[in-house]
Amino acid sequence: MTRDNARIGPTIGWSQVTPRADYLNRRQIMAGALGLGLAGLAGPAAAKLDYVPSKFSTDETPNTLEEITSYNNFYEFGTGKSDPMNYSGQFQPEPWTVEIGGLVDKPGTWGLDDVLKGITLEERIYRLRCVEAWSMVIPWIGFPLSALLEKAGPQPGARYVAFETVVRPEEMPGQRARFLDWPYREGLRMDEAMHPLTILATGLYGEELPNQNGAPLRLVVPWKYGFKGIKSIVKITLVADEPPATWKMLQSNEYGFYANVNPKVDHPRWSQATERRIGAGLFGGRQETQMFNGYGDQVADLYKGMDLAKFY
Repeated sequence: MTRDNARIGPTIGWSQVTPRADYLNRRQIMAGALGLGLAGLAGPAAAKLDYVPSKFSTDETPNTLEEITSYNNFYEFGTGKSDPMNYSGQFQPEPWTVEIGGLVDKPGTWGLDDVLKGITLEERIYRLRCVEAWSMVIPWIGFPLSALLEKAGPQPGARYVAFETVVRPEEMPGQRARFLDWPYREGLRMDEAMHPLTILATGLYGEELPNQNGAPLRLVVPWKYGFKGIKSIVKITLVADEPPATWKMLQSNEYGFYANVNPKVDHPRWSQATERRIGAGLFGGRQETQMFNGYGDQVADLYKGMDLAKFY
């Protein structure tokens, strides 16, 4: 299912939430008029996706499309929260391939159509908690990561799953700077990757992922801090040993491999006890952070015997 021929399902479209032109930043429009090409920045109308509701969704009210698409961390496009929206217009998310290798029976490079073949997309309304102590509720469209890994055939020695983001500095201006060691890398333990809450998202609000949110394929692990949710994935490798993770590589005293949401363990530079819900106002919307971001009853057993007092 490509971004051009996705089937139309019972979805909420851009126009039913926020007019699509309204969420595009005026700076994008001005940039297009100055020669970058308005059509390339605004892009074609997003294709609607065919999906079913999920039993794993929260009943909390999702943030608006405008909030979700205008407040992001995606350093490949810049370090500011609005940079991904402002500077991702040149990014081309199709055609798209994902290389799957390592300890699998069927290594190879898969087109997005192959990845999605035979898979039912679901709407997963999940809480998202950033390590920076802000949060959102997002209606992702996606499928369990386990469905893709099972297609590749994990071998018995596979204990971790490693991910890499695409490197295209000509389309991703943030990659022209060297403040991170590109490509962005992340990883999960195998049991985390196979957990039914862990998904690969291909859309939100019933339509394809916008570039700034990780088009066309991103990881979503709702009980972990948001930086684990690697975007624009081009490589998945099953390995025996813990793989490198970008923020742990950069500053291991602040960012751990597990990165489980834990209100009892502060970041070295700020408290994690509370969070600011985006959309509730600069001085409002403060609420207590839940252990495992509120998913503890489903995932706590994964960490029996581990010292949760450590900053994971």
